[in-house]
Amino acid sequence: MRRTVIAFALLLSACASYAPRVGVQGVSDRLFCGRDIPGGGEVTDADMQKFIDEVVEPRFPEGFTMWTAMGNWEGEDEATLVLEFLHPYGRRYDDEVREIADEYKRRFQQQSVMRVTLPVMMEFIDK
Repeated sequence: MRRTVIAFALLLSACASYAPRVGVQGVSDRLFCGRDIPGGGEVTDADMQKFIDEVVEPRFPEGFTMWTAMGNWEGEDEATLVLEFLHPYGRRYDDEVREIADEYKRRFQQQSVMRVTLPVMMEFIDK
């Protein structure tokens, strides 16, 4: 019984010392853009940079993150560009992400672009 009381007291003190996070609730949107072009060929680095400059940056001038990955689509390995946008909730942002995906599909003859949307808590940690 005494061990239970001590364990319970420690648990309560741990909970009491936890400070709630301060931040902004928002959305994380990720687009997974395959780089293989149907019929052969691939989206080159130069093509990708032009797409970023012309399509992505104008829609998210405040910033975004991108990285390359290796994916698998219908049993085939494929180099993939992942674009991530952290933004507030809102129709404008939803439309911007959809326009980027639609233009990628059109420009590079893609069947689809996968979009993953998650709720997030955003904060900048300074100093």
